[in-house]
Amino acid sequence: MYKYVLVLHILSATVWTGGHLVLALALLPKILRERSVADLLAFESAYEKWGMTALVIQVLSGLWLAHTLIPDIGSWFAADNFVTRLILLKLTLLALTLAVAMDARLRVIPRLSADTLPAMALRIRLITTLGVAFVIVGTTFRTGPWL
Repeated sequence: MYKYVLVLHILSATVWTGGHLVLALALLPKILRERSVADLLAFESAYEKWGMTALVIQVLSGLWLAHTLIPDIGSWFAADNFVTRLILLKLTLLALTLAVAMDARLRVIPRLSADTLPAMALRIRLITTLGVAFVIVGTTFRTGPWL
């Protein structure tokens, strides 16, 4: 069962992080140059159902995987060994992702205009960076420390 959940987790990470990389690197420069709110909203409306589904699957599968590795949830916050430090780091990245996403959803998107596109672009770049960090930390479970 573990391998199936891990594959589901990785596929969801691919959708989440890959979608944000496409947005941040391929589409966002043109959107900002042309000040095209419509193009950003078109991407968001097409991607949101897939991206949000992927994020929910990642969270649920990630919690299951973490519980499989370290059944005592309290230990996740002790950070007293390599695996619990990685779990805590993943939970921190999740909290930051949720904070940035809520800020965008509640403060920026309702007032989205050509003038507020740079503020939205900052949040897109932050979410993308956090997504890449999720992938790096996730691979570290298998590869060991980078340094």
